[in-house]
Order: sequence, then structure tokens, then C-alpha cells
Amino acid sequence: MAEAARHALVTGASSGIGAAIVARLLGDGWAVTGVSRSEGSEVHPRYRHLALDLSDLDAIAPALEDLRVDALVHAAGLLRVGRLGAMAPEDGEAMWRLHVEAAVRMAEILVPRMAAGGRVVLIGSRTAAGAAGRGAYAASKAALVALARSWAAELMPRGITVNVVAPAATETPMLTDPARGGLAPRLPPLGRFIRPDEVAAAVAFFLSRETDAVTGQQLMICGGSSL
Repeated sequence: MAEAARHALVTGASSGIGAAIVARLLGDGWAVTGVSRSEGSEVHPRYRHLALDLSDLDAIAPALEDLRVDALVHAAGLLRVGRLGAMAPEDGEAMWRLHVEAAVRMAEILVPRMAAGGRVVLIGSRTAAGAAGRGAYAASKAALVALARSWAAELMPRGITVNVVAPAATETPMLTDPARGGLAPRLPPLGRFIRPDEVAAAVAFFLSRETDAVTGQQLMICGGSSL
């Protein structure tokens, strides 16, 4: 009898990095539940869409109530910019809610149901190291590294790994989002922006069965930006 497909939940699934991760995992034989507010264009027998606004934290538990997965990939993201003293408080709160609090809510529901071999991958950012005008965004992404390392230490005895993939500026709608407020993305020394499929490949690596011993790590995909 054929082995049942492993099942991943991927947030931000309708576009950008999330959509690339969905496509990669389906190609690798996974069953995927994609979470986003809009449905996107993915059509596949092993894919189902879950309409959910992750910024509505109280809606997360009911939506995931009966779901069991082998992997949680949190790729949903939001960028709001502003220098110290100039950023609207609600913008920082929105990023923290989506990047950090939603990750915690989902992990608290899904990870206790995971068997050995379970995986959690959080999509961070090279900006987590700090960048002028992006302080609140950087802080929310840096928090994901702290969460991943803490959860990794807790979950290693259960055979569950937790890692972060942190890309530099990536070819997604975020690059041209008017909410950037004139803060242009920085072109990496590579001479081009990171491609979503490159981020998806790194996620696939962390989800693979060959990475049982890799946990609590942050993998930068920066095109030389960190050098």
C-alpha cells in the first residue's frame, strides 16, 4: 500500500513566497492546506484552501480545530515602514499580530498533535538584523528567531524540528507595495532580487526527512547582502 502523503499547512498561500512554497511541496508529493484570505489560483487534487484572516487571532482556533498536519509553514507577511516617532502604532501592532502572535496561536494548536518527524518553518527576514525605517518589521521578524530557538529546544525530545528561512528582498508584491512609503528595496550584491522558488527550496530542505538533526537554525537567503 502506498504511503499517505505528508500534510503541510502553509500560510500566505495565495501569492508570493507562500504560493511558491505550496507549489514546491505539491511537486514533492505533499498534501497541502493553504491559508490565506483570498483563494489564489492553485488547483491540485492534494491541495485545499482554507479562507482565514490570520490577523483575526480569535478565528484561528476554530478554523484549525480538527486539523492535523505534519508541518506548519508560516509564510504570511506584512510590511509597514516608518522611522522612530513617525510610524503609526497600529501598523506595528498589525505586523506583530500577523508575524508573531498568529504563529504562536497556530503552533499551540497544531504542534501538540504532531508525531515525531514533525516540522515547523517560519519565514523570517534578513531585515531581522535591523534596518533604518523598518524597526517594527525587523523586531517582529527577529522575534520569530527567538520563538524558533525556544520551541526547538522544547520539541527536540519529541523529534520535531523548528527552523527559520530568512530571505532578503524577494520578488513578491511586497516589493511594489505603496505601504513601503518610498523606502525602496535594496538590491543584493547578487545583482537581482531573491526568487520565491529559492525560498521554497530552502523550506523544502527543512521539511525533508534528512533534516532530523537540524533545528533552531536560521538560514539566510540574501544574495550576498549579509556579507
